[in-house]
Amino acid sequence: MSELTETLQYYFSFPFVKYAMIVGLLIALCSSLLGVTLVLKRFSFIGDGLSHVAFGAMAVSTVLSVSLKQASHGESAFAKFLEDTNGMAIILPVTLLAAVLLLRTGQNTKIKGDAAIAMISVGALAVGYMLINLYSASANVAGDVCSTLFGSTSILTLTEGEVWLCAALAVVVLAVFVIFYNRIFSVTFDESFAKASGVKADGYNLLIAIITALIIVLAMNLVGSLLISALIIFPALSAMRLFKSFLSVIICSAVISVICAGVGIIASILFSTPVGSTIVSADIIVFFGFSVVSAITRRN
Repeated sequence: MSELTETLQYYFSFPFVKYAMIVGLLIALCSSLLGVTLVLKRFSFIGDGLSHVAFGAMAVSTVLSVSLKQASHGESAFAKFLEDTNGMAIILPVTLLAAVLLLRTGQNTKIKGDAAIAMISVGALAVGYMLINLYSASANVAGDVCSTLFGSTSILTLTEGEVWLCAALAVVVLAVFVIFYNRIFSVTFDESFAKASGVKADGYNLLIAIITALIIVLAMNLVGSLLISALIIFPALSAMRLFKSFLSVIICSAVISVICAGVGIIASILFSTPVGSTIVSADIIVFFGFSVVSAITRRN
């Protein structure tokens, strides 16, 4: 036990490990809060759709950066800016636009929400993979794609500025849930009644979609494009096994998500496992644990 403690103390003496832990916990907290609302609104797969869109936008950013470098012989200021910001100048606005489109398209009677998500996400994933193969920035195409889809070591190369950005986002998400808690509650459970009561349900749905897009873009470095939905869905589903009220589910989901993220990051450091997969594995274990407890409680 003392050896394990000494190992953890050694690793956490490095600033980049502390940064990874802080960002991981904050992203997990924000994801869990949004996850409860998305699951209850039966729109949980918006995270999956937007993560695929973010992957496609990342591919476009990579291609644009390579093309600008070749055209200017490596002297393009915009290409350097894209590299320094990991393509956020393109990924973030494209993902935000996709969130709005998914919301609007999902309300169309001809194209239902699940079909709209499948159409946009699969299309973006296919186009992104094709672009990466056609305009590869490195020789290891498979490695680049795998890192983006399932998480990469970039979580361990975060700067202090990125940590502050994530902290600011977490404050915004928490503020939105505290200030608009009653409105989010009404829109989540009965949108038609909320509209009849004068609540601008469309506006709050749009706000939730935008915040979801922001979190997904930041979470790509933590768990990868394909695993983001798990970070959103599993804590909420676990909490719903034991709790029934909206507030208690949100609190329990946040606690579960933060603990699983912390345990996952520590385990990945100690055992050299992928960060994203380890966090999601911890979430899955907790979900089955809560399911067993729920089953036992119902029988008694």
